[in-house]
Amino acid sequence: MRAVGIILAGGNSNRMGNLSSKRAIAAMPVAGSYRCIDFALSNMSNSHIQKVAVFTQYNSRSLNKHLNSSKWWDFGRKQGGLFVFTPTITPDNSFWYRGTADTMYQNLDFLKNSHEPYAVITSGDGVYKLDYNKVLEYHINKRADITVVSKLLKEGEDASRFGIINTDKDGRIIEFEEKPLMTSADTISIGIYVIRRRLLIELVEKSAEEDRYDFVKDILIRYKNLKRIYAYGMNTYWSSISTVDSYYKTNMDFLKKEVRDYFFKEYPDIYSKIDDLPPAKYNQGASVKNSIISSGCIVNGVIENSIVFKKVYIGNNSTIKNSIILNDVYIGDNTYIENCIVESGDTIRADTTYVGEPGNVEIVVEKNERYVL
Repeated sequence: MRAVGIILAGGNSNRMGNLSSKRAIAAMPVAGSYRCIDFALSNMSNSHIQKVAVFTQYNSRSLNKHLNSSKWWDFGRKQGGLFVFTPTITPDNSFWYRGTADTMYQNLDFLKNSHEPYAVITSGDGVYKLDYNKVLEYHINKRADITVVSKLLKEGEDASRFGIINTDKDGRIIEFEEKPLMTSADTISIGIYVIRRRLLIELVEKSAEEDRYDFVKDILIRYKNLKRIYAYGMNTYWSSISTVDSYYKTNMDFLKKEVRDYFFKEYPDIYSKIDDLPPAKYNQGASVKNSIISSGCIVNGVIENSIVFKKVYIGNNSTIKNSIILNDVYIGDNTYIENCIVESGDTIRADTTYVGEPGNVEIVVEKNERYVL
């Protein structure tokens, strides 16, 4: 593909609560064996984008560890490859990334030294499949300066945490409002953009000269009437995990057969770093219904409508319902957990009960010496 890939994975969300206290949002575990950034990286690889840059910043240790080898996404090549950039102190700059536009400005050499005519920009917190080639074809056919991938929300979904857009009959964006307090609009930007590389360099440099740092507010919204900015509608599954509720719902969606089949049985595939772990073991007394159990787990109790990540031990007579158990958790005997998200590395002592409310899940964080990302 004639494009360079950029994944903005340095952000943090206060709406994630304790879940983002020791990892970046893009490193959040998803669907038992994946990290959220795997979906963006897999889409890049499946779209034959050979050169991809990941910009990390907040709590990036586990994310950088996950990205320590590019072979899992087939970026280990002589031409192109996977590049991970963190903020760097230089004689001319002593700032961390101050926004998405500033992130690209501080790594402008990467864009200037690339030779691809286009750039595909995406966030690291989306769970979806998308062929970026189709977006690029649409971009070229419309002779657009910038193309924004959009999504029509279902009735009742909260649009206030997204950018809201309105278009004319031709698909050109005529209104763009970032995270309004209230809105009746139902078409959102999902944080995926296609733009000519040289135009991106020009706009980012101009924003930096004016001390403007945000790509959406200071480029998309500011130039919506000066540049030809079009919306490309996406009609397949997409979810952002920027809040606790959306993270819980997204994982629970994978308990639906049609969602699992779409991501894991239909071409193209989703790739991730592989851990060398044994298959899950179910001892006498174990009972599992409508759940995802990952490699390295040992199950002695009852699990219903839940997702259990890698290397989890479930004790005797314990019950897990409607919950997410993250990596490397030890759950003692006679424990009852319902409507909860249990943080990785926790040790849940025997005879313990944690119960959240439907629609208001409880995040369980046990303070102990074990620490796993």
